[in-house]
Amino acid sequence: QPFTDQRLFDAANVILTLQNSDGGWATYENNRGFGFYEWMNPSEVFGDIMIDYSYVECSSASMTALAQFQERYPNHRTSEVKGAIARGVSFVKSIQRQDGSWYGSWAVCFQYATWFGVEAIRAGGLPRSDPSILKAVAFVLRSQNDNGGWGESYRSCVDKAYDGKEESCFGTGSSGVVQTSWALLTLMAAEVSKPNEVQAVERGMKFLMAMQQPDGDWDQEGITGVFNRSCGITYTAYRNVFPIWALGRYAEWKEHCQKA
Repeated sequence: QPFTDQRLFDAANVILTLQNSDGGWATYENNRGFGFYEWMNPSEVFGDIMIDYSYVECSSASMTALAQFQERYPNHRTSEVKGAIARGVSFVKSIQRQDGSWYGSWAVCFQYATWFGVEAIRAGGLPRSDPSILKAVAFVLRSQNDNGGWGESYRSCVDKAYDGKEESCFGTGSSGVVQTSWALLTLMAAEVSKPNEVQAVERGMKFLMAMQQPDGDWDQEGITGVFNRSCGITYTAYRNVFPIWALGRYAEWKEHCQKA
């Protein structure tokens, strides 16, 4: 049975309700506390758990949903939807790091979150020439490895500093298929088209295809998931979902480049 319009209205209403005062979205509830609560964190394992913070990942997903909803239903709570997206853009921009990246809380780590950051800004209607997008693209290009791929250690999550050179965590030459896919998705979401940017995408795609097994699978590599900063998680589907996603978007991106 197809979704009724009212059910989609209800879904959009929930997203609007869950936006925090800082313009971002958390995982399951509105922010009800302060950062200093972490001083009383009783856990010996997890970090940043005392309140539900606004995250770039949740904010990006919410903004993308609202943008698509508004395209289909332009007359439903129009000013509120537009305002929510605009506040979301401001929040996402405010937490971008000086190097152009975003810190990821639900996977490893900066390559992952930077993809969400760029998707959020594009969902907000900003052009690919926006300074935040240009900074994000520069970060991704700088961190590409010699073999065309990208990789990142789980230490990025713990230390909150980018660590892309711990080879033991990755499949080949400090690169892994999951982080490579995230980096490629970032570049293609930014609609890169300069010669050096196009070359970076092509090299990344060649790495992904070279790492694919004869049966179509990719090998399980290092930890790419994380929970509460310090708990690494192996999501086995990642090694297939994100490479396939990147390969699928590649066809759309190539068409864009030919028109650019």
